[in-house]
Amino acid sequence: MRSFPELYDIAAERKGGAGALEELIPTPRSPAALKKIPDDRYLAGMSRVVFQAGFSWKVIESKWEGFEEAFDGFAPGRCAMMSDDDLDRHLKDTRIVRHAKKILSIRDNAIFVNELTKEHGSAGSYFAGVSPTEYVNLLTDLKKRAARLGGTSAQYFLRQMGVDSFVLSDHVVKALMREGVVTKKPSSQKDLSACQEAFNQWMEEGKASLTKVSRVLAFTVD
Repeated sequence: MRSFPELYDIAAERKGGAGALEELIPTPRSPAALKKIPDDRYLAGMSRVVFQAGFSWKVIESKWEGFEEAFDGFAPGRCAMMSDDDLDRHLKDTRIVRHAKKILSIRDNAIFVNELTKEHGSAGSYFAGVSPTEYVNLLTDLKKRAARLGGTSAQYFLRQMGVDSFVLSDHVVKALMREGVVTKKPSSQKDLSACQEAFNQWMEEGKASLTKVSRVLAFTVD
């Protein structure tokens, strides 16, 4: 497994230098900033990636204002009380993508967000309290407790919210396989733990965020 400085140099060369590479790497939000995000925005973020899965992202983006209107701004208290009549109404609403199971996931994730608020004071406090060195544990928790947030959907949700994160995109997986971290796309807890261990080493070597390590890895692959 190559060191992070070696990987960084490969990525920088491919992207036209360190300056150009740095411009392509997002900065994760600080714990304080994550805490300030309202619960309804976390529910909206969860809902967005759930609907994006298997659909054109452009279609979801073009309809997102309609989603916000249809689901009352994703207020967790209101969405958690979605009734059968509400579901029927949503299934006739042309402002949104009418997919029954994904619509119901909004209710289930609203309940999850409300649980986080009871346990931690807010969803933001929960996400802000997770160390990047234990990111896999966060993914496991989301898979167990949230609706339709297994696999990369949870990873894209966390990245979009600004949580320091890795995303197991095709390019990142190829890089991890090339470096001998895994032999296939990680899915088991053993493979995910191996990924976490490798990312932790690279973060330490580069004094870099988890997000930065993930993006650099992706940029080392053609």
